[in-house]
Amino acid sequence: MERPGLLSVGQKITVTEGLLPSNYYYIIDPALAMSPNVPFRSRLLSREGVVADIVENARGFYVTAEFDEPEVGG
Repeated sequence: MERPGLLSVGQKITVTEGLLPSNYYYIIDPALAMSPNVPFRSRLLSREGVVADIVENARGFYVTAEFDEPEVGG
């Protein structure tokens, strides 16, 4: 996230998934923040989540979001 005030803790969000040759990435709609590259094995199944934390440091603002993901496997 580039600027303060675009998101707030507790806010419901939706994400759009993007595909790279060897990873996925996610954008909080409408283009408010972008995830790092995510390996195929860690792909999100949910597209709706909630902002859990926002941290500012020298490199910018970092948003942590929680998603209600179904359990994978047995």
